This record gives sequence, C-alpha cells and structure tokens, in this order.
Amino acid sequence: MSHEPTLFEKIIAREIPAEIVFEDDLCLCFRDIAPQAPVHLLLIPKKPITRIALAGLDDQALLGHMLLKVGEIARQEGYAEEGFRVIINNGPHGGEAVPHLHLHLLAGRQLRWPPG
Repeated sequence: MSHEPTLFEKIIAREIPAEIVFEDDLCLCFRDIAPQAPVHLLLIPKKPITRIALAGLDDQALLGHMLLKVGEIARQEGYAEEGFRVIINNGPHGGEAVPHLHLHLLAGRQLRWPPG
C-alpha cells in the first residue's frame, strides 16, 4: 500500500523547491517558509518517520545524528553562542502540521518561556 508523499518527502525528492542549508545521506535542513523567528530552520530525516512518538529502536542512531547535526548547523549559522531552541511537535495538540518528523531550530531573537 503506497501513501501520498508528504510535503517534506517532496522537498527531499526536489519536487518542491526549498532553501537548503545542509544535507547529508540521512537528513536535510532548510529554511521554513513561514518563519516564527529571524532564523527558523527545519531539519528532517530522509527516512519517513511520521512523528517522534512513532520512532522505533531502529531509529535511535538517526535521531542521535539529527540532534548532533542541529547543534552543528546552529554553530555554522552563528547562533550557538547567543542561543537557540530546538522544537519537535507531535500530533495535532502538539502543533504538528506535517506528518513527517522534523526539528525546528529557532534563533535570532530572545525566545520566551513558556512557549505558546
């Protein structure tokens, strides 16, 4: 049974353009088209994992890779020292808009707590 590709799968396949800031064989990072901060990047796995709550033990290395990469990307973009936030939304009440796991990297302004 096949499924309709998500927006992010279409970006990975280069069917939809995106401003890519990083890519390797496991993940892709691009600028959000509706930024919630001066810097708003999305880091997605190339493997289609619907959401963090559905990730399995076989995804452990990929998830660790993504966390290390998001920190590396923040350093490369120049936001590691002043600070940044990494967010993973899960499900409708968590604010998930695309059913493909993604890490939001927000930076470039003072981020408040608690978030919305």
